[in-house]
Amino acid sequence: MISPFVDVEFVRAHPEAVLADVRWYLDGSDGRAAFEDGHIPGALWVDLDRQLAGHGQPATEGRHPFPTPANFAAAMGSLGIANNTLVVAYDDTGGLTAGRLAVMLRMIGCDAAVLAGGLTAWTGALEAGPARTTTPVEFTATEWPNDRLASAEEVERIIAAGGIAIDSRSHERFLGEANQIDKRAGHIPGSRSAPWSEVLSSRGTPRSAAEMHEYYKALGIDDQHEVIAYCGSGVSACMNILAMEAAGLAAPKLYVASWSGWSADPSREAATGE
Repeated sequence: MISPFVDVEFVRAHPEAVLADVRWYLDGSDGRAAFEDGHIPGALWVDLDRQLAGHGQPATEGRHPFPTPANFAAAMGSLGIANNTLVVAYDDTGGLTAGRLAVMLRMIGCDAAVLAGGLTAWTGALEAGPARTTTPVEFTATEWPNDRLASAEEVERIIAAGGIAIDSRSHERFLGEANQIDKRAGHIPGSRSAPWSEVLSSRGTPRSAAEMHEYYKALGIDDQHEVIAYCGSGVSACMNILAMEAAGLAAPKLYVASWSGWSADPSREAATGE
């Protein structure tokens, strides 16, 4: 499988790669409109809400539950993506949302990566207008691997057993000082703050593998402990998953419901502060 992060030179050397624009914004801004204003030539627009998330789930499943394997396969196939297609996902926020597609595909054995630096790293001209028409292809549905996903009960069990849960939201949201969208403010008791943006350098590209390894080591993460990554709704946590892979560490489990699911369940405690 390819590296979790690739650069523009990689994209230019692999013309067979499908570029997937996964722009989405927490403030409700229109990702499709942003795509049509300007995107990497030939890129497809991927709708995070409709193609990378399920619908009609209970509140405790979070804002962006995984779609069923059949629905995900149908979405990928409609975009012209097959199981053996090389996919490079990007956004304009450093990988915040592009990471979701890359992780979902990698979980089921497909070659996918995030474009380091995203749209800002692209040095060529941009293309405006709607996404190009694609010819649907067959994408075989594959069950989501249980060993890569965690439920709320598993999160509690792993923390109680000495494992580590990392919160990928901003430190302010972890502390409970900011609550933009969730039922309650705070974090899962016993979890550790690990904002997804910390995997990026000052240039907005992923830090080196050595730097990321040291960063996670400082959080107490190694291959001897079970690790779970979560965020607001299972999206930005994917950047921590990819960064840990790039650092040579075992990929953590993803708690997809994340804080949006946990905080919606009144029976689960919320912690604030450090």
